[in-house]
Amino acid sequence: MSYAEVYEGWKKDPEGFWMQAAEAIDWVKKPSKALFDENAPLYEWFCDGEVNTCYNAVDRHVEAGNGARTAIIYDSPVTHTKQDISYAELQTRVASLAGALRAKGVEKGDRVIIYMPMVPEALEAMLACARIGAVHSVVFGGFAASELAVRIDDCTPKAIIAASCGIEPGRVVHYKPLLDGAIEIAEHKPDFCVIFQREQEVAKLVDGRDVDWNAFQYGVEPAECVALKGNDPAYVLYTSGTTGAPKGVLRPTAGHLVALNWSMKNIYNVDPGDVFWAASDVGWVVGHSYITYGPLVHGNTTIMFEGKPVGTPDAGTFWRVISEHKVKSFFTAPTAFRAVKREDPKGEFVKKYDLSCLETVYLAGERADPDTIIWAQDQLKVPVIDHWWQTETGWPIAANPMGIEALPVKLGSPAVPMPGYDVQIVDDAGQPLPAGALGAIVVKLPLPPGTLPSLWNAEERFKKSYLDTFPGYYETGDAGMIDEDGYLYIMARTDDVINVAGHRLSTGAMEEVLAAHPDVAECAVIGVADDLKGQMPVGFLCLTNGVNRPHAEINAEVVKLVREKIGPVAAFKLSVIVDRLPKTRSGKILRATMASIADGKEYKMPATIDDPAILDEIKTALQGIGYAK
Repeated sequence: MSYAEVYEGWKKDPEGFWMQAAEAIDWVKKPSKALFDENAPLYEWFCDGEVNTCYNAVDRHVEAGNGARTAIIYDSPVTHTKQDISYAELQTRVASLAGALRAKGVEKGDRVIIYMPMVPEALEAMLACARIGAVHSVVFGGFAASELAVRIDDCTPKAIIAASCGIEPGRVVHYKPLLDGAIEIAEHKPDFCVIFQREQEVAKLVDGRDVDWNAFQYGVEPAECVALKGNDPAYVLYTSGTTGAPKGVLRPTAGHLVALNWSMKNIYNVDPGDVFWAASDVGWVVGHSYITYGPLVHGNTTIMFEGKPVGTPDAGTFWRVISEHKVKSFFTAPTAFRAVKREDPKGEFVKKYDLSCLETVYLAGERADPDTIIWAQDQLKVPVIDHWWQTETGWPIAANPMGIEALPVKLGSPAVPMPGYDVQIVDDAGQPLPAGALGAIVVKLPLPPGTLPSLWNAEERFKKSYLDTFPGYYETGDAGMIDEDGYLYIMARTDDVINVAGHRLSTGAMEEVLAAHPDVAECAVIGVADDLKGQMPVGFLCLTNGVNRPHAEINAEVVKLVREKIGPVAAFKLSVIVDRLPKTRSGKILRATMASIADGKEYKMPATIDDPAILDEIKTALQGIGYAK
């Protein structure tokens, strides 16, 4: 079947479509129907089914005779460690950890915070929670104590599972003091903490509260999988852009399994046994969906990579991992490729490795600028597919469904909506806009299985944040357009559409033009307050390694480029060259924070910022052109 036939099939019979997709999951008790709409606009899926996530991700593959298949490949250039874990070994390890948690009083519905680096034990902790029906909440390892405390108070965990430390290039990140500090600040206190001691740093345990990962599992009876209702929560994940009270995205058990399993073949085009690598972190939604659950439920081999795209040891580390472990499908963020491209613009490292195993590359997490896609296509000689989704949805909203039909790639577009998503473009009043018009991107309710049914303990906030602005639709918070062929273009967050003298302009469109300049490795555009025009765009440029031309020349060239490609209406006159851009740890550029600095407004230091010192550099650069007073 073609993509158009599959999508139309879903539209004509969504109930039948999702019940058929549910057949690929092993149920304790099959659901009587797919959609439960009694509480609309709060929709749920497969509520009366009974199922266990860990059973589907681990045990069923062992029972089917695939226990010897590799489940996890751990590749850690920062510790010079490699390890393969089979599905049978994973089952033993997860059942043991789950049994130990149960013996310490963790039961179905209890919350467990996981505060771990990129080690296999992080996946085992997630799966052990799923095995006994505990709701996990992974907090990015190394998060500040104050931010961890906020999450402890919000989800009130019975236990916290943490590592003694994380390893960054050239330094050890001390997790245990951060954990101790967070528990001290938090009003809620966990019953106990499980500490996985790493050889790079052995942490001091608190008597009566902390238990050692290995010691507390000794002699404990392994746990069997517990049957959960379809709408029981699998996990809570706090969104990365959180300001004020955290937004805990809720993930339901059954819909999550059905949607992720469907996506592995239909979107990512992998079969059971194939090696799939998402170069992300378990602290982010990509790490939940496509390092842990998606690949394992589908019977793939997943890669747990503890390193960076550059510097561990060089800009060839991605290509080494792909070549060595025979990766078929690779998923990363555009910012990772831009870092590699900046270090190795001619792709000298690519030539050192046999990448014949690689069939497709997927980009997500932020807009993939055409220049980065073209560079990756030229170097890797495989399709480079942009696709778009959110923490809230848990799996792609728009993609090129490579397992159904490889659609023509349009640079700058994550292609077309996936079954389950009726994507529309509307104006501020919620009225549909014609093809090619820039507006708010919304999805007609109900959202498909696997997406958030609500926020953790915050139903009213869920409605206000996502449902109230455009009744009958989910508000994505992104702006863009749909072309005549039905391809979606994500141009900016709604906040990043700037108004220059009454013209609504996308900062993303300007960034696309700047990124096409041969000397520019990475860029960002923000809108700054202007007395005459309301807002004016300012560009920030990071140059490719080895460029030594006068900055004034480069600035003049990019101003001319924007004028040529977008027109004088953009009023693009100012750009500054900086060494680096402020980002979250997942690679998203902190444009709103930069705009606040430019306008001299107060701002909250984002919890997920990678390096706070960069904000001072940005402020200095802005002051050099008359802003950030």
